[in-house]
Amino acid sequence: MTIAITGADGQLGREFRRQLGAEAVGLDRSQLDIAQPEMIRACLCRLRPAAVVNCAAYTLVDRAEDEPAVCQRINADAVGDLADVCRQLDCPLVQISTDYVFGADAQRRTPYREQDPPGPQGVYARSKLAGEQQAARWPRHLVIRTCGLYGASPRGNNFVETMLRLGRERDRLRVVHDQHCTPSFVAHVARATLFLLRSAQVGTWHVVNAGQATWCEFAGEIFRQAGMRVAVEPITTEQFGARAARPRYSVLDTARYQALGGPELPDWRQALAEYLEAVHPSADGGQRNRSRPG
Repeated sequence: MTIAITGADGQLGREFRRQLGAEAVGLDRSQLDIAQPEMIRACLCRLRPAAVVNCAAYTLVDRAEDEPAVCQRINADAVGDLADVCRQLDCPLVQISTDYVFGADAQRRTPYREQDPPGPQGVYARSKLAGEQQAARWPRHLVIRTCGLYGASPRGNNFVETMLRLGRERDRLRVVHDQHCTPSFVAHVARATLFLLRSAQVGTWHVVNAGQATWCEFAGEIFRQAGMRVAVEPITTEQFGARAARPRYSVLDTARYQALGGPELPDWRQALAEYLEAVHPSADGGQRNRSRPG
């Protein structure tokens, strides 16, 4: 069984490749630029995969406000092209989506279920919802909504690595404390997604680690587990001043997934501990240095 992974050099794409091993055909942008419809058709018709997992995406949330056409092309139109080819090949399409499809309900304080009406804010969020709709044109689709992904990456461009880097440079950081979500470890997201794919599930699924946190709480837990003495000052979204709107509450309910009895989605704190031990193993067999690195 061959599974094609687009965006294969990203954090999630790399994890799918790791878990699938010889089953995976990793396609980076040089091998398959999903912004080019003819490239999609030629590449996938040559490979004839048993399934396609689309991890490629335009993820520059603030820049998307200035590049709406580019964002729409990659996050929405290209998904429609993938769906058309998957229909031709009669193979499932897995589309990775985001908690950002929610957020318009400023009063929400209960986790979102798959059937709850979306409310995207901003160009990026609207493009990802449009991508879900494009994927759904082909009945054999899986839309996986997830959030705040972090995993091994040569570029180290995730929230955990950013906090660790800044924590080595500064004694105090200001982090947003009014955006509630569930940051998730790619190892758990990929494992659960492959379970859904292999059990022939279709439709939209929420796949995140358990629990919820603000970005400020997440940062504090990163420093606690890493043994770094860094003061984290809570600030508001307005104080942070990002150009594009972010959901104030976008916690996802995973009860539908859990009812299937698939691989566990651990609490976000446990997930963070697994990541740190895997990516930053301590030299003394697991007891992390409790002082701030110099």
